[in-house]
Amino acid sequence: MPRPTVAQTAYGSLTVILSTFAMLLLSQTTSAGWIALVAVVALALGLLVAMTVPTAKPRTVAVHRPATTTATNAAAEPAPVPVAHHAAGPAGEAVGQRAA
Repeated sequence: MPRPTVAQTAYGSLTVILSTFAMLLLSQTTSAGWIALVAVVALALGLLVAMTVPTAKPRTVAVHRPATTTATNAAAEPAPVPVAHHAAGPAGEAVGQRAA
């Protein structure tokens, strides 16, 4: 089961609090049984609101998959070039060595 998003939690909690407050003020009840009923109805309403909040669809990332090598495109692709043991720098000395 996926976790609720922040928006679902916020809207559901706000609905429970505001609907409980509104129903208790409008009904003007003082009986423990009616207060419990109002709380249960408010929780059900909060769950309903939280479950109907639209969620963002997960974004998909396009993955580039290279085509398989066939006889027709094998000649078009260059062959790998071997790396020399010591590459020559701009002055002809090996890379990594300093000029004296």
